[in-house]
Amino acid sequence: MAAISRLQLLQPSLLVKPSVILPKFLRSSSPFSNPYISGTRLRKLSVTPPHCSSSDQIPKSSSTSGSSPSIVGDLLDYLNESWTQFHATAEAKRQLIAAGFHLLNESDEWDLKPGGRYFFTRNMSCLVAFAIGEEYTVGNGFHIIAAHTDSPCLKLKPKSASSKSGYLMVNVQTYGGGLWHTWFDRDLSLAGRVIVKGEDGSFLHKLVKVKRPLLRVPTLAIHLDRTVNKDGFKPNLETHLIPLLATKLEDVSAESKEKSNASSSKAAHHPLLMQILSDELSCSIDDIVSIELNVCDTQPSCLGGGNDEFIFSGRLDNLASSYCALRALVDSCESPGDLSSEHAIRMVALFDNEEVGSDSVQGAGAPTMFQAMRRIVDCLAHQYVGEGAFERAIRRSFLVSADMAHGVHPNFMDKHEEHHRPELQKGLVIKHNANQRYATSGVTAFLFKEVAKIHNLPTQEFAVRNDMGCGSTIGPILASGVGVRTVDCGIAQLSMHSVREICGKEDVDIAYKHFKAFYQTFSNIDKKLNVDS
Repeated sequence: MAAISRLQLLQPSLLVKPSVILPKFLRSSSPFSNPYISGTRLRKLSVTPPHCSSSDQIPKSSSTSGSSPSIVGDLLDYLNESWTQFHATAEAKRQLIAAGFHLLNESDEWDLKPGGRYFFTRNMSCLVAFAIGEEYTVGNGFHIIAAHTDSPCLKLKPKSASSKSGYLMVNVQTYGGGLWHTWFDRDLSLAGRVIVKGEDGSFLHKLVKVKRPLLRVPTLAIHLDRTVNKDGFKPNLETHLIPLLATKLEDVSAESKEKSNASSSKAAHHPLLMQILSDELSCSIDDIVSIELNVCDTQPSCLGGGNDEFIFSGRLDNLASSYCALRALVDSCESPGDLSSEHAIRMVALFDNEEVGSDSVQGAGAPTMFQAMRRIVDCLAHQYVGEGAFERAIRRSFLVSADMAHGVHPNFMDKHEEHHRPELQKGLVIKHNANQRYATSGVTAFLFKEVAKIHNLPTQEFAVRNDMGCGSTIGPILASGVGVRTVDCGIAQLSMHSVREICGKEDVDIAYKHFKAFYQTFSNIDKKLNVDS
């Protein structure tokens, strides 16, 4: 009680704010169950406002209130679960199964029916889910939202073990275009996929997440780098960006040395690291045959700002878009009758490897989505003998490429074109680029904005300055892959590709509502415009 009294004196507003949203691991268990949160932060997050009668501080999707419930708390849960692309896919899989979607396997023959809801994964880092309208007929289109599960990060090299100056170090490689200086002096850990040998000789895919701070990349003291503030921090990514794991133990026993050199695969990584992984997985070190691990920031995703209006988190790019799309699909066909009048097929496609160009078996550059679309059309065609069912379906389809957008930075406003400065809390940003770095056209922008207009949702426009380079998305890749109409859009954010990013809380709910409205109303809107007739 004494601690709470001091907190009341210092920050009484925390006890009366109705907007406090806690991550799930703090809402669903003892606030003292995670010893790796600092005491000050723990006290701030664990206080329950007196007006709340339960540990849950947020409205859920099952709310019966007249207004749409916020999904922000659920997004925070998703972010805190999804340290890697594998965990993001696993959590999406769990939620889809809980919502009644049926898991398919790409290697099996499919048996699909109108009104059915299905999904499959590829590499456990790419996912495609779809719901078939009960009024579907052969040749009808797909309404798709596509995003990606990967984010810039550090990944362990195949041989990660190294030692310097009495420290055990972990060699890493950079993945994507990260702001690598933000990874210094952070409490880091490891998460990803491990292949484990089973007792019967089979091999099992398992996910691992070491939740405690395990690694750190320390910066050099200013006394040894006096000009860093004047000349800038310019680390060498090969020699300076190597995390510390532990201090080196000199008195290693002969038995330990023999074990560490037992096989080349084990010698590739520190025995200490392998022991940590085996403890997490409850298996022996010898059973671990392959690892694929990301370096991750351990700080939880949370609300921030004076009015709790921001989301502070890693991997907002692009898990925020992924979750809004996934949730919109699930909720758009949650109740009986939601698909009863639908003529199209509603789909979500979440790809891996966007941050490095999408050219992989699980990336948007692979024909994953289009192969699935063709299989769906063929499966539903039955005895249909007409011409061009799949091609006609493509022409009637519409793709929303959802990726985070560059919000205007108040300290660098000149980096944005004067009339295209997206702001946080002002709705989805529709991205335009005359050189086709984004796939938006005048027609696709109009149709997508018409969805927002009908539902009174705000939208914004973005175009890059002519004297600056422009990023890109999976939109042009998918649009050109088979010729599907596409609009590029995203939630405005700051600190893109930093280890810790920022977006607006209100924009998450707006994006969710816009995506859900797209699924529910686009069929009627699309019938009103045909530019090729």
